Parts: sequence; C-alpha cells; structure tokens
Amino acid sequence: MPAITTDLLTKFDVPGPRYTSYPTADRFVEAFGEAEYIQALEQRRTGPSAMALPLSLYVHIPFCESLCYYCACNKIITKHHERSLPYLRYLTKEVELHVQRIGSGQSVSQLHLGGGTPTFFSDDELGELMAMLRRNFNLVPGGEYSIEVDPRTVDEARLATLAKLGFNRLSFGVQDFDPIVQKAVHRIQPVEKVFALVAAARRLGFESVNVDLIYGLPKQTPESFDRTLAQVAELRPDRIALYAYAHLPERFKPQRRIIAADLPGASSKVAMLARSLAKFEEVGYVYVGMDHFALPNDALAVAKRQGRLHRNFQGYSTQPDCDLIGLGVSAIGKVGATYSQNAKSLEEYQGLLDHGHLPVVRGLAVSRDDLLRRSVIMALMCQGEVLYESIEAAHLIDFRDYFATELETLRGMQAQGLVQLSDTGIELSAIGWFFVRGVAMVFDKYLQADRTRARFSKII
Repeated sequence: MPAITTDLLTKFDVPGPRYTSYPTADRFVEAFGEAEYIQALEQRRTGPSAMALPLSLYVHIPFCESLCYYCACNKIITKHHERSLPYLRYLTKEVELHVQRIGSGQSVSQLHLGGGTPTFFSDDELGELMAMLRRNFNLVPGGEYSIEVDPRTVDEARLATLAKLGFNRLSFGVQDFDPIVQKAVHRIQPVEKVFALVAAARRLGFESVNVDLIYGLPKQTPESFDRTLAQVAELRPDRIALYAYAHLPERFKPQRRIIAADLPGASSKVAMLARSLAKFEEVGYVYVGMDHFALPNDALAVAKRQGRLHRNFQGYSTQPDCDLIGLGVSAIGKVGATYSQNAKSLEEYQGLLDHGHLPVVRGLAVSRDDLLRRSVIMALMCQGEVLYESIEAAHLIDFRDYFATELETLRGMQAQGLVQLSDTGIELSAIGWFFVRGVAMVFDKYLQADRTRARFSKII
C-alpha cells in the first residue's frame, strides 16, 4: 500500500462529484425540457450517420419490496406487485413517443435494467418488456444486455428465465457479506445464497457476472471487510464494482436510520479501499478505475487496455460514443451534446405521458468548454492520464494556455505525489488513484466558486 499521509486524508476528506457525467447532474436546469430533448432526438435522426450509430438503453424500474438504509436511488418501497404492470404500460408509451422521433428499428448494442429492483417485475412482465423493446429497437447480436439483481428475489429458475429473455450479464447487489453490517443496513442475505446464484449463472452461460460492494457502511472495519474481500475473491465474479458509501441523510431520508457514530472514519475507509485494491490485484483482477475491477478477459478490462473505456451514469462502460436513452421515472439520458432527466416522481412521470408528452423535466445542452473539460475529466477517470496532444487535436486549443490555472494547482498535487506532470501530459500516480475524484475536480469549472459541495459524497 502506498504511504498515504494524514495531510492527504485531511485535504481530501471533502465532498466531490463521482463524474458519471460532466457537467454533473446537479447542474441540469428546468429550462431544458421536452422541446429541447425532442430537438436533440430529431438531430440524431437526421444526422449523416445517425442510423449507423448504435444506441444504449437504460430502463429504470423503481420498485423495491424492502428498504436498504444506505440507498440513495430513486425507489418506491412496496409489496404490492400489482403496481408493476401499469408501470410497464407507461414504459411502452414512453418508448413509442421516442420511436416517433427517431424511427423504429434503431440498433441497440447496450441495455441495462436498473432500479430499484428490476426483478420486482414478474417473469411474464420482464418478458413483455423485452418483447416491447425488440418490437421498437434492433437489439444487435453480441450486445451487452444486463440487469441488476437483488439476490433475495431470484433463484436458479428465474436466472434461467432471464437468460432466455436475452440478458447476458447480471449484476448482483451484495454490498457486504458480514451479518453485522447487513443488519445495520437492513439487508440480510446469506453468503451461501449468493454463491449458489453465481454458480447457477455460470451454468446458464451468462457472459459476465458483476458483484456490487460498498465500503464505508455502518459497523464495517478494515478487518471485517477483509473477510468479505476474501469471500468475493473465492466467488470470483467477472466484474466487481466497489463503491464508497455516500452518507447524505439530509438528502436521502432512509439514511437517517443509520447511526453516524457507527460509520468508519476516513482513515478506515482508505484502508478498506487500499486493501481492496491489493486483494483484487493479488487474485488477478485488473483495476479498471476508481470503483471497478474486472478479470483480464472481461470486456471492461479489454476496453481499458485498448483505450476505449468510458464513464456514464451506470459507471464504467465499453461504449464511448453511444447515445443513451433513459426510460422510466428519474432516468437520465445523453443524446448528442445534451443531457436529460425524466420526472422523479411517479405521479408526474405518468401525468406527462398521459398527456402525450415525453417526461423530460430537466437537462442541459453542453457548451464547447463543457465538452473540452469532459474529455479531460473522463481521460483521468478512465485511463489515469491526459495526453495534451490528443486533447489539443480534438478541441483545437493550446492545453497549457487554456488550463494554465489548473496546471498550477496540479503542481501542488505533484508535490504531494498524486500526479506526474510532463511535457506530454498528466499521469496519476499509484496514490493518485485513491484521490482521482479530487484530481478531476481541478478541471470542473462549476466547482471553482461553489460553496454548496456538501450535496456530494465524500471523496474518501
């Protein structure tokens, strides 16, 4: 483990964005609405290579049977499964409104069902959803079709159904195997069940199995998390997503049930991250970046080696130039040089669709400067380096002149051992990967005079 000083911990124990986009979603404005989104869709349709560019689809299914105290997702807690069929009808309306603007049969190479709990839908409802998507889009052979799975909601028979429906990637929400931690966050799921499901997924031929973990949860210690790391190493999923818990009880009501005194401090969280990096590297995983690990032959690791890695609202992605259409309540999309987000409440989402409107209520048309800074930030987040020449060629600027102030700040970070500046670019050090969000924040113009960063999670 690289030596991480108390000074560094203190300096970076501050809130900051995760940069699943730039500008970040908190910068979206209500001045961008349905009309602006429709314009972006029609520009895609009429563009010279529109039909040749595949789409990515994200479908948000908000329902959960029980509340996990750490959760910051847009969700509806209910045991009434009869609510899912009407929601499916609204998703169908939303897709039909999109097809009116972009045309039917557009190629889709990436599909992700998130939530909430997508497996809240019954097998028949999931089948109807996939049939509806196939009627309207061309899900190309060899695409990545994934679904988030709560291990408490499925068995091998359900996984077999998912495979038959065309899903080839699964993501299991594990968070932590320690029973004490599970009790503290109100998510009890025996380790044996997860092992059985992953084994079943392999028998059924799923191409990739991801496991989500969270460090920084109540009752966690570096030692207890070591045990979870050892169990995950034995489980050996194709991908691992390791997230830092974002404790923002003022924004997310469920988190008020978590006792703040039970949360590990910054030094313990850094220890968990450091031990995770060491453990997963030891057992053969590639550190894709910030919060993702993958086995060397997984598509994410291959994209990292080939310089094709990208970061979007679902985390790291293999599809850097893909427009993303978000479907469902609160879903976020990216079409052309715009971001958009649907209504966050189910009532507003349904009401807009009832009146024939696309349910976009906020978004952003990105500027030239936004695109430039997004390229720099994503290069740091995905590759751990920025090459001046490639940025200059793509955006027609002189990097050192344009970012003179930012480079001066980075010289201070270089003195702390976080980055290395050279004549050709910027490169993160081994220690710098721990603080990559802090390094990326240097290029975020929206944060320069911002005094409300507390809305973000802590970097560490």
